[in-house]
Amino acid sequence: MASGAAGGTGDGEGAAAAAPLPMFRGVTHLTLDAKGRLAVPSRHRDTLLAAAGGHLVLTVDPNRCLLVYPRAAWEPIQAQLMALSSFNDTIRSLQRLLVGHADDVEFDAAGRILVPPALRGYASLDKHVVLVGQGHRLELWGHAQWEAQTARAIAFDALPPELAGFSL
Repeated sequence: MASGAAGGTGDGEGAAAAAPLPMFRGVTHLTLDAKGRLAVPSRHRDTLLAAAGGHLVLTVDPNRCLLVYPRAAWEPIQAQLMALSSFNDTIRSLQRLLVGHADDVEFDAAGRILVPPALRGYASLDKHVVLVGQGHRLELWGHAQWEAQTARAIAFDALPPELAGFSL
């Protein structure tokens, strides 16, 4: 069930350029405890502690999962988003969604993070969750939502034009 590995190279800009951003890969099935705490797998936890001192930002994604960023990776994204004009209703809505729901979290002594109740509710997280590496961030999904997202991903009819000529 758990696969992939976390590496240690990246190409950050600005404040994040001082240290390479971590690289996350793999899918890991986990459980939230009754208080909403998540024991982050050691391969990710060690990378996050080294790269971010255990300081993370959780925020929502329009696909109803949570995004987990090392603070150093999140801050340039937030700055770029907030530099956009809030007079555009779509941009303002996105600012409200991503920055408004962003929450700073830290590891406890047992290597867990507390997923705030509002974020758990937004992503419909219950006991069974899935942590998915996505480069410089992680995604946290409810198990059922992850299964549905995976089914949609493998059922596509055609590749988007941006992937023309792409090969694995």
